[in-house]
Amino acid sequence: MVIVEKNELFSVMREFNPWWETGAVPDSLPWKRSAFAELRDWIIDPPSRRAVLVTGARRVGKTTLLRQLIQKLLADGVSPRNILYLTLDHPLLKLSGIGNLLQIWRELQPNIQGMEFLFIDEVQNLTGWETWVKHQVDFQKDRRIAITGSAIPLNIREVESGAGRWHTIKLPTLSFFEYLKILNVSVPSIPEVSSLTAINQFKPDERIRITESGKSLVGYFHEYLQRGGFPETAQIEDISLAQKLLREDIIDRVLKRDMTDVFGLRNVSELERLFLYLCYHDGGILNISQLSNTMERSNKTVAHYIDILEAAHLIYRLRPYGYGKQVLKGHSKVYLADPAISGSVFLKGKGILENATKLGAAVEAAFFKHIFTRYYQEAIGFSYWRGRGDREVDIIAEVRGELVAFEVKYRNSPVTKGDLRGLGEFHSKHKGDRAYVITGNANDFGPISISDDFSAMKIPAWLACYWLAQSERRV
Repeated sequence: MVIVEKNELFSVMREFNPWWETGAVPDSLPWKRSAFAELRDWIIDPPSRRAVLVTGARRVGKTTLLRQLIQKLLADGVSPRNILYLTLDHPLLKLSGIGNLLQIWRELQPNIQGMEFLFIDEVQNLTGWETWVKHQVDFQKDRRIAITGSAIPLNIREVESGAGRWHTIKLPTLSFFEYLKILNVSVPSIPEVSSLTAINQFKPDERIRITESGKSLVGYFHEYLQRGGFPETAQIEDISLAQKLLREDIIDRVLKRDMTDVFGLRNVSELERLFLYLCYHDGGILNISQLSNTMERSNKTVAHYIDILEAAHLIYRLRPYGYGKQVLKGHSKVYLADPAISGSVFLKGKGILENATKLGAAVEAAFFKHIFTRYYQEAIGFSYWRGRGDREVDIIAEVRGELVAFEVKYRNSPVTKGDLRGLGEFHSKHKGDRAYVITGNANDFGPISISDDFSAMKIPAWLACYWLAQSERRV
């Protein structure tokens, strides 16, 4: 049964592929995110034969990334007729099936000799897409494929490598460095560092010069915490309007549409209730049993909801240090995927700057996003640690046999040794190799002694996030 006429489908496809007629991508943004280079290399000169899966929340810039790569291919001389872009968010394209669309493309837009390039947005709307991608990689040797997904089903997300058929690029919201670039902010002279360990080379007078020259960025960092790292809302001058639009995107489009279409949830209101709880307790340790009692749902149901929110790129989750080894059970720590989500969901406006607790939580979420984004491809294990009483360490990174600890203390007064008893206890028990303290005072920058044989490096939060996004992928 013919549902949509071939010519009508081709007309839709032509609207999404204007380069077939013009040879160029209209309104292609010249500014590129750091992930562009990785995507370019995997499509133009791949290190191995794989498709590329770009995952990330809705409105984070995945489509723009694909369009910029298409512009690059055209500039390199690839025939426009050999480049196909499809978005499976479009009802007619989704209804017609990928095989039918590819057949129409080749019938009405014949191949020019050379490699074919397929770019498919929101691939989770294609039933059995992972099987289709594997088949393409195995049997279509003259075709390279990049796909995007905003919400990857749980059974597929567990094997994101696709048994060697695709390489995953995780696209988070904008880093602080990218936020400054997209706003075209004139950044003062701040030296580049290859890694956080390189900060130790700065002498006291150099650290003073860096913080003095970069103090103008502190205000932008606070704006970043309020507007967030979604490219569209980050550029809206009115913070209240930016937060309103972000709230509508998350609540109406992600929670209410994707959760039904992709994950098959029928009672979305329960998931929304849980998400609002996480927004209110951003960076908190999640007790599933207590939350289950509050929601009057089973532990299994609540844990499943947490899995779904993580799969939809709305949260990050950390297990307690030693989980699965020394620690058999433990509560997860949850961060929102962007520091502005909490303030936007509750429409706080600039109120976050007036609440020390909420501001600290937003900074901690922002810092974790930066460090996770920088190092996730190195298979670094991230966790948190709790000791006696209220002693804890916010983030533990296990990398190349080393334990690197991070503690966020975002406040105006300088951080003292007495504030870091958690770091001291963790080091005495687990012999941590390095430690960093993320501070709120722009001048609170330099080494601090934790114990007789261990010290940490204090770094202002805006500077730590800036350097993490700017530096190479090394801890």
